[in-house]
Amino acid sequence: MVQLTDLLEQVEKNRKELIDLHRGLVRIPSVNTGTMPTGDETAVCVYVKDWLSEYDIDSHILESTPNRGNIIATLQGKDPFPGLLFMSHTDVVPVENEKKWMFPPFSAEIHENRIYGRGASDCKGLLAAQLMALRLLKTNNVQLRKSLRLVSGADEEHGGRYGFGWLAENHSDLLKSDYAVNEGGGIPIEAAGSLAYLVGTGEKGRLQIEIDIKGESAHASTPWQGKNAMYRLQQVLGRIQQYQPDLDTSSSIFNYLSIFAIEHKPTKDNIEEIISDVLPTNPRLATMLKALSRLTITPTMLSGGIKSNSVPESVRLTCDVRSLPHQNEEYVSEQLDNILDSIEGVSYSIDYMAVPNSSDFETDFSDEVRKATEHVIERNDIGWIPTISTGFTDSRFTRPLGVITYGFMGSHPDDDPMQDRIHGTDESIGISSLVNSTKIMLALAYNMLAK
Repeated sequence: MVQLTDLLEQVEKNRKELIDLHRGLVRIPSVNTGTMPTGDETAVCVYVKDWLSEYDIDSHILESTPNRGNIIATLQGKDPFPGLLFMSHTDVVPVENEKKWMFPPFSAEIHENRIYGRGASDCKGLLAAQLMALRLLKTNNVQLRKSLRLVSGADEEHGGRYGFGWLAENHSDLLKSDYAVNEGGGIPIEAAGSLAYLVGTGEKGRLQIEIDIKGESAHASTPWQGKNAMYRLQQVLGRIQQYQPDLDTSSSIFNYLSIFAIEHKPTKDNIEEIISDVLPTNPRLATMLKALSRLTITPTMLSGGIKSNSVPESVRLTCDVRSLPHQNEEYVSEQLDNILDSIEGVSYSIDYMAVPNSSDFETDFSDEVRKATEHVIERNDIGWIPTISTGFTDSRFTRPLGVITYGFMGSHPDDDPMQDRIHGTDESIGISSLVNSTKIMLALAYNMLAK
């Protein structure tokens, strides 16, 4: 049987094909606005299915509703039950202002060894890497002990109701596996002059809050005859801005800060001081520690008023809320009640889109992730840090099924992840990270399933 070293060399030999595959995925504008009809993920699924068929890899598309497809592909092992599940998603967030981009956002232009485009990093880079890993295992006739399955879902960017959420509810057998690897980790970070990787073992919860603010309408020329909801909105925004969340250092990452030469054990009393000390030299770490030590409430959208010459009677403020694992909906409601206390005409509703979730870190799977990464980048001095993602991923649908799921994309250690600009203008992925991720996905599957 072909050896892993030979397979990794083939990734380099097939670099152009990998890049072309990724660019083809990015050029399909599978934009998810969050309001139906949207997404059009089936077009991506058809592209993937056609590509896989060139290598005789079986796949099929399941649509939760028309044009919102999910692609499932399997390399059969001696034992049909999957030992490993490759996860990703096919939808992308909208582009706010195309004129600000260096290149058209769905052109997949290459510039200075990066591929630019909406979805280049989130999440079509990981999908391309996993597809190429399947292709090399198949074309080299690597015999597997257990099956390897790939599932790329729709609607991740708006909660997964048409993707992994729908699959978990209606086709859970397709998601069950010993282990799964998804987005949400695998990012290198500087650690006291050495290399460390973040392993996504869990996620904060995500809630969407709609705050309705009522007043009384009147003609704008005699505004005192009404009650302007905008002024009450001003009070609401001021309270949210002044909100001081409870500080918390119970997340797993706070047990590993010695890797960053942080000597003091983090507590709720000293975490702000630690963050301030870290910020000048390691702003990425400081941002992560800040996000993982508190609940965040962020105003994101605003609508209200009916005409420029009418005092607005109602305004709706939408807020994004990210909660720590122990902060349930009741806790969030208590915080909102305190924030909005005594402001007249205010009510709110909560859409609990993602429950906090996690997998254990000290497992055989974490050992396999370490081994694969060390082999690919040829280093054995890597620090490993379990962390909770500040955003949510589809991993929250596989963990309740008993699948140990890690976020690990495997970016190249020399690539600057700040250039990825996920969800932002000029989103891109470094070609070195695309290749490195492919090698790590390949090494994971080979080491875990081919022996």
